[in-house]
Amino acid sequence: MPLIMILYYIICAYIAGMLVWNFIREKKSVNDMLLYLLVMIPLVLRILRVK
Repeated sequence: MPLIMILYYIICAYIAGMLVWNFIREKKSVNDMLLYLLVMIPLVLRILRVK
């Protein structure tokens, strides 16, 4: 795997991790929790290499 692809997957995993952290910390707004999940879906699919 080229170095750029490895960095790409690392960045996706980092952003997904931050979204999970914010999702866990969010207690007040269900709408914000739903938005975190919606943003996380494409990142998780990229990490798992699902097209």
